[in-house]
Amino acid sequence: MAESGIIYQPLSNRELLCRWLSHVKLSRIIILVSVVLIIVPLVTHYYLSKVEADVPNGDVHRTRSKLSSLEAFEDFSTLRASDLKLRIEEMLRIKDSVSVELRELEAKRQRLQLEVTGFTQRIEELKQELARQQNDLERLKISVEQAQVAQREAAQRNTPDLAPPKQILPSQAPAVLSPISPSYATHCRMHNCFDHSRCSLVSGFPVYMYDPDRHSVLSPEWEVEGFVKTTLKQTLGYNPHFTSDPNSACLYLVLVGESLAARSFWFNTTSPGRKMVAPGPALLERLLHALPYWGGDGRNHVLLNLARSSAAGVSALGSPTSAVATGASDLFLGVDTGRAIIVQSTFLRSHFRPHFDLVAPPILGQPGGDVWQECPPMLPARRQLLLSFQGDYIQPAGVSRSTADIDSFIVEHLQGMAMGPTTDRFLFHFDCTLAVLGHETAPASKSNTRTPPSMGAGEWSLCGTESSRATILRESTFALIIAPHAELDVVSTTLLQTRLLEALKLGAVPVILGGDSVELPYSEVLAWRRAALFLPKARVTELHFFLRTVPDTDLVALRRQGRHLWERYCASVQATVDTLVAVLRDRLGIPPLPADEEPAPSVFNASFVPLKMDAIVPDAEPEESLGPLEPSYPSPKFKRNYTYFLSQGYEVWNDWGDPFRLYPQLPFDLILPSDAKFLGSGVGFRPIGRGAGGAGKEFCESLGGNNPREQFTIVMLTYEREQVLINSLSRLYGLPYLHKVVVVWNSPKPPLEDLRWPDIGVPVHVVKASRNSLNNRFLPYEAIETEAVLSVDDDAHLRHDEIMFGFRVWREQRDRVVGFPGRYHAWDLNHGGWLYNSNYSCELSMVLTGAAFFHKYYTYLYTYWLPQAVRDKVDEYMNCEDIAMNFLVSHITRKPPVKVTSRWTFRCPGCPVSLSEDDTHFQERHKCINFFTEVFGYMPLLNTQFRADSILFKTRIPHDKQKCFKFI
Repeated sequence: MAESGIIYQPLSNRELLCRWLSHVKLSRIIILVSVVLIIVPLVTHYYLSKVEADVPNGDVHRTRSKLSSLEAFEDFSTLRASDLKLRIEEMLRIKDSVSVELRELEAKRQRLQLEVTGFTQRIEELKQELARQQNDLERLKISVEQAQVAQREAAQRNTPDLAPPKQILPSQAPAVLSPISPSYATHCRMHNCFDHSRCSLVSGFPVYMYDPDRHSVLSPEWEVEGFVKTTLKQTLGYNPHFTSDPNSACLYLVLVGESLAARSFWFNTTSPGRKMVAPGPALLERLLHALPYWGGDGRNHVLLNLARSSAAGVSALGSPTSAVATGASDLFLGVDTGRAIIVQSTFLRSHFRPHFDLVAPPILGQPGGDVWQECPPMLPARRQLLLSFQGDYIQPAGVSRSTADIDSFIVEHLQGMAMGPTTDRFLFHFDCTLAVLGHETAPASKSNTRTPPSMGAGEWSLCGTESSRATILRESTFALIIAPHAELDVVSTTLLQTRLLEALKLGAVPVILGGDSVELPYSEVLAWRRAALFLPKARVTELHFFLRTVPDTDLVALRRQGRHLWERYCASVQATVDTLVAVLRDRLGIPPLPADEEPAPSVFNASFVPLKMDAIVPDAEPEESLGPLEPSYPSPKFKRNYTYFLSQGYEVWNDWGDPFRLYPQLPFDLILPSDAKFLGSGVGFRPIGRGAGGAGKEFCESLGGNNPREQFTIVMLTYEREQVLINSLSRLYGLPYLHKVVVVWNSPKPPLEDLRWPDIGVPVHVVKASRNSLNNRFLPYEAIETEAVLSVDDDAHLRHDEIMFGFRVWREQRDRVVGFPGRYHAWDLNHGGWLYNSNYSCELSMVLTGAAFFHKYYTYLYTYWLPQAVRDKVDEYMNCEDIAMNFLVSHITRKPPVKVTSRWTFRCPGCPVSLSEDDTHFQERHKCINFFTEVFGYMPLLNTQFRADSILFKTRIPHDKQKCFKFI
């Protein structure tokens, strides 16, 4: 032990070795390792060489090839020939055996390769099937979510399901009440003189008409004009509101006129000179009050005095006793009509009760039918004459000098305007006795105080015949109409309305001088300011300037609207009667009766069950989901029965032109603001991402858009192409939002009994057509229960994504034709007129209905509203129905169609040669376009230079997002 107290112990061998190694230099270790690596291989090589040298050569070779049988034999030179032959034969047998074994192994290898290939294909098929099943599972999940939402909506809904109104009718005739005083009758309005209890909102507005032969209210000296009586009874019988049961009626029509003096009373036969004498009063008050359903005060009665024969010129001031016709006079002056509504063409202001009595146009046209033949083309916008007027004026007695001076000034100014330094051409004739030669302006006559026998004082008479006036109006841009004197207190006259209707029919825009003092027919529903120009008489000095400021666009719009009002409401007896009933019904807020639907009888009888095909294997791409699988969901119908005319009545009367029927839905139905679907009005809406939006994944889960959820119906026309039809139907399997397929079987032969029909997951209704007509494509079949209709040819091949994209686009353009193959109308530079063109173009005006969406509303218009001549032309050529539908929709909306996707034509491999490939097909379509233009009076088709593609098409998006459609 040392002094420090530290004890030293001896180190072990391991510790000494570690201490030594820790002090050895790294270079010495490297040298030592290198020596070992060199010496070890040298020693190993020497040892192996030594061992091989000690072994004989034969043993070495036998050691290396012990597995080889040939090396195992001894020296062949010592063998005999026979043994050698045997051995060779044995070797050949071994060779053959090995060859057979090799071939078996090769065949087995090929079989294994085939099995591997088959398994590989099966794996790919299983992967596709898995993807498809996963896709279907996702669609089913979405469908379940949609069904749950629908269930919650059904439980929370607090509005009733509406349907076409069911009638609630009175059961007895009007009770007899005390008559009202004449002074009270002058203040009659709908609220105090009409019995609303007989006209329930769900009554259907039944109208009864007294037989004018059995219940005449005229004196023996008068009789109802034969044409008016016959045609009115006939046309009213066609009206859906007509009833033969007076106990259930809401309105009672009494035909009073137009009445003519009986021929035996025209002349005084006792006088040798056979002078004309005036018959007695036409209307007998006692006979009127004695009508069986008059009820004491005449409530809910409508007295009709419709002018026809007298439209040529009886003055409003002429009393009924001073003429031989009552149509142009106020027949009811001095007659106690009680609470009855008066309908006639001529009213004195003191006798007219606004919003109660009704100004009706004279009956100048035919009983019914097409009237387009009477109208000239609407173009060119400006004609040879800027303004024309023909008339003969008689200064009435009792008119102040100031008023007479105004009329004289108007005549003088118009003559000076025609004679002035202008390039505009005018035609003014103020004396009917002057001959009209060419288009020269006749000077004013100083001797125009003479009047024809049938003409009273106070108005401008009509000059010449209807055909001579038509010749002038066809060449006139504007037609001047001068209103009667303001001091005469006239609301409207037959002559004024006759001038108006002739101008509208012939395309001369009416310019009513003094129009601020008159009331035109049905003015409570018709917007006459869209069809005529109104100027106070005091502005006659500005007339020329005003007419020059009207551009061609407004000029054609006025002319088009004027023809529309004339055709729909004034052109025929049928139009007049229907409009009269509709205006009175509109006053009461009663909806019209539902439009007729076309029956859809099945081509199969009740006992026949069509054969079904095997299950269809869908060929759609599994990686693209297009929408959920939903149960059939028909579009809600008749949801706006009582509000439709309140909110859109103006458009119904003045734009759409069919206020006579109630339609299940309209393409013009109002839409809610975007926030309404989240704030209490979300029933039926399926916003994308529940309102949060999103890309492809969220997009395919919901319809989104501005309208509630809905489905569409496919209408497919076919004729004796069973296999083509079956193939087309099979391709519809699994199509989202498809409600039903309606197949229009145009062939007189029924389908083959052994024809197997595919089960595509939705009903397939095969309609038996009454005849082979392409118009059957657009019949409003009762089997169509959705607003959206996809019209498809039986040989058109559309992918599911194309159909879905077209459907989504149509939902935003519901009033237009939305489809795939585009065409356009081209001007014939060599001969004039229009040509149908199917070449590739950057501009189009039609979308063929062989693959197009449109609203079911247009099927009603095509069948019941479109002129019959158009449908007859389709049947004549067995062609052009798609052109006719494009004409109709563009005429109603003044919008072009919408083309979707890049498709321009359709190819159907294996289909028979189509009729559209024949040159005759194109020649017929050229003729159709020009004929339809003649019927409409102008070319309604409009050009468009764009097509619709999905929003994210060709847009770069992140990898974790999907596009709306993969290929669109």
